[in-house]
Amino acid sequence: MNNKHPFHLVNPSPWPISVSAALLGLTVGGVMYFHSFNKGIYLLVISFILVALLAGFWWRDLIREGTYLRNHTLEVLAGLRLGFILFIVSEVMFFFSFFWAYFHSSLSPNIEIGSQWPPYALEVIGLTLPIVNTIILLTSGATITVAHLAILRGKKQVAIESLIATVVLALIFTAIQAYEYRHAPFSFSDGIYGSVFYMLTGFHGIHVIIGTIFIFVQFVRLTKDHLMKNSHLGFEASAWYWHFVDVVWLLLFLIVYAYGGNVL
Repeated sequence: MNNKHPFHLVNPSPWPISVSAALLGLTVGGVMYFHSFNKGIYLLVISFILVALLAGFWWRDLIREGTYLRNHTLEVLAGLRLGFILFIVSEVMFFFSFFWAYFHSSLSPNIEIGSQWPPYALEVIGLTLPIVNTIILLTSGATITVAHLAILRGKKQVAIESLIATVVLALIFTAIQAYEYRHAPFSFSDGIYGSVFYMLTGFHGIHVIIGTIFIFVQFVRLTKDHLMKNSHLGFEASAWYWHFVDVVWLLLFLIVYAYGGNVL
C-alpha cells in the first residue's frame, strides 16, 4: 500500500445499495405473505434469493481484499472486529425485545388466556426434543472451539475435522427443529403463546442457518489456506456468532420450554 495512513479506502461497490434494495423487497414480501399467501410468496422468495446472492458477492470482495490484496492492516482488522462485536450487541437487543414480550405476557397473564401461563387448554411441547437439541448445540459449540485451538496451533487437519463436525451437528439441530415445528400441537396464530414461541424459536432457527453457512464458508477458506495462526478474523467472527447462538438457545430452553412448560 502506498497510502500514508494505515486504513483501506474501499473502491466504489454496487453491493451495498443492491443488498439494501433486496432487503426492502424481502421486508415488503414478508408483510404481504403474512396477509395473503398468494400475493407475497413470489416477492418473498425472489428477494430472499437476491439477498443471498448479492451478499455472497459482497463478502467475496471482502475476502479478496483481505486475503489476496492484503488491504486489511491491523487498524482495518480492529475496525472489522469492533464492527462485528457491535453487530452481536444489536442481535442481543433484538432477542431481548422478544424475551421481554414473553415475560410481559407470562408473568401477568390476561383473563383472555385463562389468567394462567401457558394459556388455558393449550398443549405445550415436551422437553425430549429440546433437551436433545440442547446437547447437540452445546456439542457444536465445543467442536468449533476445538477448531479454533487447532488453527492457533497450526493443526489444519484437526481444524477441518472439527468444522465438519460443527456443520453436521448444526444441520441435525435444524432438522430436529423442523420436525418439532411440523408436529407442534399449536400454531403461530394460537394466541400470544404461539406468536412469541414461533418468533423466538423461528428467529433463532434463522440465526442457526446463517451461522451454519458462515461456518461452512470458513471451512472452505481453511481448506484453501486462507486462515493462518495470526490471521483468521473471519473464523473468529463465525465462532463468536455461533457461541451467541448457543447462549440464546440456552435461554430459550430454560425460559420457553422449561419455564413456559411449567417444568421450572
